[in-house]
Amino acid sequence: MTTVTKNDLKSLYIPPSDSHKGQNGRLLVIGGSHLFHAASLWSLKVASRIVDMVYYSSVDENNQIVLAMKKEFRDGIIVPRGKVDEYTAEADCILIGPGLPRPEGQEAGDNDTKELTTRLLTSYKTKRWVIDGGSLQVISPDIIPQNAIVTPHHKEFERLFQKKGNEKTVAEMAKRNNCIILLKGSTDYVCSKERCFKVTGGNPGMTKGGTGDVLAGLVAALACKNEPFLAAYAGSYINKKAGDALYKRVGPYFNASDLADQIPKTMYKLFL
Repeated sequence: MTTVTKNDLKSLYIPPSDSHKGQNGRLLVIGGSHLFHAASLWSLKVASRIVDMVYYSSVDENNQIVLAMKKEFRDGIIVPRGKVDEYTAEADCILIGPGLPRPEGQEAGDNDTKELTTRLLTSYKTKRWVIDGGSLQVISPDIIPQNAIVTPHHKEFERLFQKKGNEKTVAEMAKRNNCIILLKGSTDYVCSKERCFKVTGGNPGMTKGGTGDVLAGLVAALACKNEPFLAAYAGSYINKKAGDALYKRVGPYFNASDLADQIPKTMYKLFL
């Protein structure tokens, strides 16, 4: 399995100097719950640095948090769950799952994660999807849309595919299900049905809660304007490089918000 290098990212989309609003991607983030406030907000935070428009759909409490952050998210639009289909159709890519609760963890006011995820994935099969977090924990492989990106950690991979995650099984499951799998770990494995990469790097600081939600938001933002396999391994590479830049400054003493703030700086050094 080949290790990703910067040269493998040379075709990554860079906003042209004559860009106009909306040209550089529109992402819909569906996530969050009464219990897990921050997860989808980390995804939103990093994505808002990359794409032109982020549509955000969560429970009322999280929607209100984002409304209060409008000075930062000037191009964000709050989407009530009742209008999520309208914005699913409009978005270039949809990230579903960060912070969505598993059925046993749901509280009053939370949507049924399995019902919501299954309905959207089966109704909009031709859209670009990144499936993460709570959504990964309630679906079966047969409803994953073709070329969707799934971003499991090792326990989620085993739950979804009934196999332990390693180089061989990631390649097998990506081919069998015609999807892109980004298995997160000390080394990330990223496979489509045709190709595989491994991404090295990272450090103990990246075990903090929320760093996976940052990665999901980054990958989804990149998938708005890039082929999904490229978006997946580029996101993994950038994420690890950003974590390593933080480690040089503060060791393992950083969190998911620090990582989200570092990613644009790392992208600037890599590509501009």
